[in-house]
Amino acid sequence: MMEKEDQHSKIACIIYDEYMYFSEEVANHLGFPSIILSTSSAANMLTYQAIPRLLKDGYIPIPDAMMLELVPGLEPLRFKDLPITNFRDLDDLLQLIVKAHDSRSSSAIIWNTMDCLEQSSLAHLRQEYQLPLFPIGPLHRTIPAPSISLLKEDQNCISWLDKQSHNSVIYVSVGSIAFLDSKELAEMAWGLANSEHPFLWVVRTDSISLPESFQETVGERGCITKWAPQKQVLAHSAVGGFWSHCGWNSTIESITEGVPMICQPYFGDQRVNSRYLSQVWGVGLEWENDMNRGPIEEAIRMLMVGKEGEVIRQRAKDLKVKIELSMKQAGSSYNSLNELVDQILSF
Repeated sequence: MMEKEDQHSKIACIIYDEYMYFSEEVANHLGFPSIILSTSSAANMLTYQAIPRLLKDGYIPIPDAMMLELVPGLEPLRFKDLPITNFRDLDDLLQLIVKAHDSRSSSAIIWNTMDCLEQSSLAHLRQEYQLPLFPIGPLHRTIPAPSISLLKEDQNCISWLDKQSHNSVIYVSVGSIAFLDSKELAEMAWGLANSEHPFLWVVRTDSISLPESFQETVGERGCITKWAPQKQVLAHSAVGGFWSHCGWNSTIESITEGVPMICQPYFGDQRVNSRYLSQVWGVGLEWENDMNRGPIEEAIRMLMVGKEGEVIRQRAKDLKVKIELSMKQAGSSYNSLNELVDQILSF
């Protein structure tokens, strides 16, 4: 690229994912400015920054008795919500955190988030980094792109959604890594069936069979697929709720469309996102129970139509409006994107 470069195609800078931190050495070697792209939430970054302090103060390793206590300086997160609780080799993780979250000589940081969503967390990070921060999210709406899914998406589920009533469908997907075992799968199946709501359920494996008579019981009310075009699903008018693992992409895609969530995190930043969805933004229900059909049925009904879930559903709609305004002219994400362009052009 350098050899072919001419005056009309000059490389302005290198933008790299925070975990590809070694890319900055390439930028320095070639004499280019560099910009970090952070693909997790600003709140999650704050938790990683706090880990050396928590280690120094003796909170880590975390005793079992403290798991439900609030983390000093990171409220409303509990110790169990920290994105380190599932890692066996803490030393390796801490080294990765230090390298990935050191701004080094980078000129700025891009964030896939919005000021209207994480204003407080972004303000703390601006003080910490003393660098320009550009929250230009939601990236999937700012920069629409063709599907880059690692799994083949089933478009037939969209045709099924077209036949469903407005806000009637609960969409269930726990991401591309986590799996339900056979007992959990059966309990989820009967919880969905007993809720009496239409559902679109992503079941990624052929190795576990659904319970006998389940398909006969739900009939056309249920649509089961190995993988769904999630952005299309969440934007569909028939979808009224999302049972999710709360990865950051899923979180952003859901709240951008005003879809409230049932949050079932497994590891990493999912616990942080789940806690913020339920305790800060108020657009999600935390699922912290074992997988039993009765509570599953109750949670779905509460989120979709229950009086207890009415506030959550309204907050999700209100947050959607705020995010849409942030993307319009003079909105925070709109302005951040223009400021990012100006910075790149200034190099």
